[in-house]
Formats: sequence, C-alpha cells, structure tokens
Amino acid sequence: MYTRILVATDGSDITYKAIQAAIGLARMSGGSLVAVSVKEPFPYSAISEMQPVPPQEFYDAQERIAAQRVNGVISVAEAAGLKCEGYTVEAIHPWEAILDQAKASGCDLIVMASHGRRGVAALLLGSETSRVLTHSELPVLVVK
Repeated sequence: MYTRILVATDGSDITYKAIQAAIGLARMSGGSLVAVSVKEPFPYSAISEMQPVPPQEFYDAQERIAAQRVNGVISVAEAAGLKCEGYTVEAIHPWEAILDQAKASGCDLIVMASHGRRGVAALLLGSETSRVLTHSELPVLVVK
C-alpha cells in the first residue's frame, strides 16, 4: 500500500475532499502525509516602478496564504492521528512543483482535487491536475 502520500492544496472546498481521501488512505495503510501549497512568483513587468504591490509585500502575502493552507492540512492530519509534513513552494507551473515535491519527499502517491472545468473554461484556465496526470511517474488519485 502507500506509505507517503502527497496531497496538494489550494485552499478550495474541493481540495478539502482530497485531503480527507488522503487521510483515509494513509490511515488504512499506516502511512504519512506530505502537504504542499504552491505560491505564485512575483509578476514582474517591464515597468517595474509601477508595481501595485512591492515585491516583499507580495512574497509575504503569498507565504502567509500558502502556510495557512498547509498548516490546515497538518492540523486535520494530526487530529486523525497521522504524521504530516508541510511545504510551501514557489513555481510558475504548480504541476511541476507538485511533482518535484513528491519526488523530493519520497512519496509513492499523489492525491489532488479536480475542479471539474470543462469546455472553453478548461482550455483557457488549464488544469494543473491533468498536467500532473500527464507527467507523473507516480500513481495519482483525483478526487472530484
């Protein structure tokens, strides 16, 4: 069974379902969790003097939000009697950061939520989950 399960969180309601699924699997298999939340990089522009938010303020806000998400997973996991490590990582492409963290943490399963976008919305917004599915060498459980 699975011994180290990575669960990616973006703070959404559907992600909470994925967290619950990961906790259930970890409890059944005696495994542990790795929680990850991906932060956006600072949106630099050619006119850097005209940035609406200073870079450090942006980084601090991104870290605060990501840490809050990860700490939420850790709290829920610990309440269920599981060990859980948490990471916040910055990346242009969240799917790459998720795969990199899974590899670095020695995970053997990735659990993610699917927001269920279809049609043009899926095409325009993309799907980090579908990219993880496409590029992962590990099994991926998608929760809807």
